[in-house]
Amino acid sequence: MENTLTDITGSDTLFVLVHGAWAAPFAWKQVQDILTEKSYQSITPQLPGHGSDNTAPGNLHMESYIAYVTEAIKQTGKKVILVGHSMAGMVVAGVAEQIPQLIDKLIFVAAYLPQNGQSAFAISAADTQSLLGASLIVSDDKLTFDVKLENALNIFCQDAPENVQKIVLENYKPEPAAPFSDTVSLSDANFGQVTKYYIETLQDNGIGNILQKQMMATSTLADSYDLNTGHCPMLSQPQQLSEILIEIALQEK
Repeated sequence: MENTLTDITGSDTLFVLVHGAWAAPFAWKQVQDILTEKSYQSITPQLPGHGSDNTAPGNLHMESYIAYVTEAIKQTGKKVILVGHSMAGMVVAGVAEQIPQLIDKLIFVAAYLPQNGQSAFAISAADTQSLLGASLIVSDDKLTFDVKLENALNIFCQDAPENVQKIVLENYKPEPAAPFSDTVSLSDANFGQVTKYYIETLQDNGIGNILQKQMMATSTLADSYDLNTGHCPMLSQPQQLSEILIEIALQEK
């Protein structure tokens, strides 16, 4: 299990930062470094089939991701602040359903915020702003999705510095397809009892802001924040995003 646990002392708060599709733990590195400087602990689980993990995409489903992150949290022995970006909104919602007693707060960053029985595909069908759908390339075996590389930066991080955009392209790999159509089962007794926050992104070409607002309006949130960024604020405004994460950590429930 590839997690990065910052070797620090200080705050007992532990952030679990889960990356989205077409990404890996590298996406959270700048935020993780800032949290470390502020004496906050964090881990960045690498979802199966992403980054250096070469699990065959045909063997992966949303439950694979949920089980992996659930186990990573159990191994910490702590109650955590769980953060999901983009597609990982589905993952962290499923994790909160499995182990609500271990989730202190649940934070969605430009993420899918599902209702019971929804899939990422079902939610994205209402997105009138995203540029992603028109750039998807389905593999011949239908097991993976590619994004037209000439459009990838505009979709994911049009506002990130050029050196960061280069890292995104260097780490790009096709995305397992099946998890997008897998539904998540959520209950009021488990997922419904976890304290939730949403950080919306106002210039988002990946998950349109109109859809983000719709998801927020149909969910029970303790609070919400906004960043004037594209889809990946951890790449374009890591300082501002980190400050919001810390502010949420310090909030009384």
